[in-house]
Amino acid sequence: MSSRVARLVQNFERHASIPWPSNLAGPQRVWFAVYDKNDERRVRARLGEFALASGRAGRGWLLVDLTDAFPEWLAAHEYRDAYFANPEALEVALDDFLAQIAERVRQALHAADANTVVALVGVGALFPFARTSALVKQIQDDVQGRLLVFFPGSHENNVYRLLDARDGWNYMAVPITPDDGQALP
Repeated sequence: MSSRVARLVQNFERHASIPWPSNLAGPQRVWFAVYDKNDERRVRARLGEFALASGRAGRGWLLVDLTDAFPEWLAAHEYRDAYFANPEALEVALDDFLAQIAERVRQALHAADANTVVALVGVGALFPFARTSALVKQIQDDVQGRLLVFFPGSHENNVYRLLDARDGWNYMAVPITPDDGQALP
């Protein structure tokens, strides 16, 4: 029996291989690769396999890693010393952080064409400073091909829970799981 991550790669390739209708709205172009949070390192170690699967499906691949987005943003912030002295004050600046990472992803989306998968890894590292749901909502209309969000958490009945650490949110993205039985648009 193959590993959960190997099955996730296979199911991603199946999704990438089906025809992509050009008339879908932004939210319908978003895929969530949902996997157990304990598989995060295994998924990261096999990101190259996802890129190869995308190529085998005749698709381009562009990876955006958000793992270090928060420390990079904070290190460059003019009030960083004040935030370290008083972390509660940081809360007022988090909208700026979200806007900055949304712009970073938006630039990648605009660099990609309608036949490219733009993959986001590291969304777990945004917690608790930015919500994945808020990020996706800000960028979903900029997706030309497909946006693949590597999502360490769970999915059930269109409710996504990041790291199983908070209440979930209802989102209509296409879930890709290790147990996927069928390909969807």
